[in-house]
Amino acid sequence: RGSLPTALSAVSGTDEHGLKIQQAAAAAGTSPPELCQRVSGLFRQALTQAAVSFTDFIRTSEPHHQRAVRHFWGALQDGGALYKGRYEGWYCTPEECFLPESQLAERRDAQGRPCKVSLETGHQVHWTKEENYMFRLSAFRDPLRDWLRDNPRAIAPDPFYQRVLRWLEEDLPDLSVSRERSRLQWGIPVPSDPTQTIYVWVDALVNYLSVVGYPETHGEWWPAAHHVVGKDILKFHAIYWPALLMAVGLAPPERIFVHSHWTVRGQKMSKSLGNVIDPAACTGQYTLDGFRYFLLRQGVPERDCDYYDEKVVKLVNSELADALGGLLNRSTALSINPSNTYPCFSESCFPKVLDYREAKGLGRASAEDYELVASVASLPLQVASYFEGFQIYKALERIALCVRQTNGFFQRHKPWKLDRRDPAEQLWLDTIIHVTLECLRVYGTLLQPVIPHTADRLLSRLAVGPEERGLSNLTFLPRYDGQPCPFEGRELGPDTGVLFHRLEKPRQRQHQIVTKKL
Repeated sequence: RGSLPTALSAVSGTDEHGLKIQQAAAAAGTSPPELCQRVSGLFRQALTQAAVSFTDFIRTSEPHHQRAVRHFWGALQDGGALYKGRYEGWYCTPEECFLPESQLAERRDAQGRPCKVSLETGHQVHWTKEENYMFRLSAFRDPLRDWLRDNPRAIAPDPFYQRVLRWLEEDLPDLSVSRERSRLQWGIPVPSDPTQTIYVWVDALVNYLSVVGYPETHGEWWPAAHHVVGKDILKFHAIYWPALLMAVGLAPPERIFVHSHWTVRGQKMSKSLGNVIDPAACTGQYTLDGFRYFLLRQGVPERDCDYYDEKVVKLVNSELADALGGLLNRSTALSINPSNTYPCFSESCFPKVLDYREAKGLGRASAEDYELVASVASLPLQVASYFEGFQIYKALERIALCVRQTNGFFQRHKPWKLDRRDPAEQLWLDTIIHVTLECLRVYGTLLQPVIPHTADRLLSRLAVGPEERGLSNLTFLPRYDGQPCPFEGRELGPDTGVLFHRLEKPRQRQHQIVTKKL
């Protein structure tokens, strides 16, 4: 996200260094660069297939990123934030971090031998002793507290903000930020010390700077950055990263948005349980827009959400196929709208009033109709606010409620029963359709980031041009306020058939196991 209001940049990518990559490559009989090239390509392909766009896709094995990491390390060293010391503790290779005893549990491994594992992930840990470079994290407890108390919106949703504050009340030991190169060759060597490799998380976090031109041109963007991270890596992003930035004289990112995880029928996804959901299979079964809509409509950032096939089918059929698609189909049908145009709005049928409770006898609109107009008029700002606050599910909840209200409006006035040979009835019929199409235009515009293909078909059917689809100049029902409507009298776009086909009930199937975590 840029410093100028109109400048936006979306970045994704792959963190490619570390012991787990080195070990995975060895197990696969290939080299780390070859493994990273293949897996990075899979992630890039998955994002493209999911219609997730990005300005830059950064790989931490790229030379320009490695140069940024070396410069960042030098800035830490020059600022006195690093020292060399012996470190020992329980190291979790899959998570690439040391874990305290409080975050461990006793288990038995596959051979039945006792072992220690991470409480949160179940991954096995191993006791490790090394001489490493240490980062003076303990010196940043108060600066971190001050930053968070001065910026209560820095971490959202609020439960995660509170969690980080609680962490800062606990012990905050210094952080090991290098590994012995004899153990870890796949990584960036510590400048001036070839016996050490820079800790993979320091390497990975610097990507947020290297992608905006660090160390030369990052000031044009930083710190106007918004990170979107999973709750399992919150400590790295909300404590380690801000402290590292402070140590080199840079401000923490503007905001950190945190999301929770998906369970499957109440259980954590696990390859051993065979319940891992393959997103590519889901987009094939439910369509890309259908699956995106479900995830964003049901995904609540502050808590884990449960997935099962029947829930997807029920939600998508109800809200996309029936409510939204049915409304478009009914309001554009030739039997209702034989002229195939955006009909005129009649102010005499739907007069503007200050208090709709006093509108009785002034026109044909009812109190519920005025409530609908008020709801849809306020919708763009509400949706923008929810999107900005990473509460996408609330935005979609509001849109779905308004769609239901609009269906109620259409059903309540039964335009198919009106006699268009009667001029007064024709005026009211046109007004009903005009209001309905205006509602649909707003919904289609607001849904573009969520269901891009479906929204495009809806707006094209309403003959809304590409330059008329922006959120910034979205106005609803201008004729109600006595303003001209650019769509009034315009011929509708071509009929492309059913907006969203109903999904079939899922058959009982074994979930496909996938080896990549998306």
